[in-house]
Amino acid sequence: MRIALCQIVSGPDPEANLELVADGVRRAAEAGAELAVFPEATMACFGIKLGPVAEPLDGPWATEVRRLADEAGIAVVAGMFTPSADGRVTNTLLATGRGLDTSYDKVHLFDAFGFAESRTVAPGAEPVIVELDGTSIGLATCYDIRFPGLYTALAESGASVIVTAASWGAGEGKRDQWELLARARALDSTSWVVACGQADPRSVGREPSGKAPTGIGYSLLASPLGEVRAQLGDAPDVLVVDVDRESVDQARAAVPVLANRRF
Repeated sequence: MRIALCQIVSGPDPEANLELVADGVRRAAEAGAELAVFPEATMACFGIKLGPVAEPLDGPWATEVRRLADEAGIAVVAGMFTPSADGRVTNTLLATGRGLDTSYDKVHLFDAFGFAESRTVAPGAEPVIVELDGTSIGLATCYDIRFPGLYTALAESGASVIVTAASWGAGEGKRDQWELLARARALDSTSWVVACGQADPRSVGREPSGKAPTGIGYSLLASPLGEVRAQLGDAPDVLVVDVDRESVDQARAAVPVLANRRF
């Protein structure tokens, strides 16, 4: 399967961010990708009031992403915010195109490094796997990557690829943690980890403000044996990668951690 990691810098305007999605989808389709992965918070960047921009999954923003995916003939995963029944929003990954129309709500909320996502965001409850052209793909979002149990659960449920969309917080050592965690979760699950994050806003001349996690870039593909196979820098770009089930089968035969684990 060919996958495009579309590393962007989202702004506060959802409509303007749809232009970034359209450009990424076009570039992904031209490269022959079957799936285009966009970061967490593609709809609107963190650091703004999320309630006013949140829309339901049948609202105009998601509807336009569906149209772009269908027009290009590829699947798209993109981060958005949907209303929650308790007055907060939900941090949602929309998965659409090529027969897909589902979503994943971020389970682990980023209450760390002085930021409290749970103040405004309600947690999801269930892992989600989608089937695309015979490949089982698990969905995860940003802070989820610090929790191995989600990745092993996705792998045990059949996922051979785990897409992780992020808007990673900047700070000392954070790039190292991002890369280490992506490689570790690939090893934990013996799966391909497709980790697509927001680019660093400073790469486009925008200075981040406050503690909101607005991205550092360095999207990457980690192999089932934890190798970084491809990676971007800190600026917006599209990375096209190929993944295969055979590598997963080989890794699980060589290092059967899923079969051997006791707890």
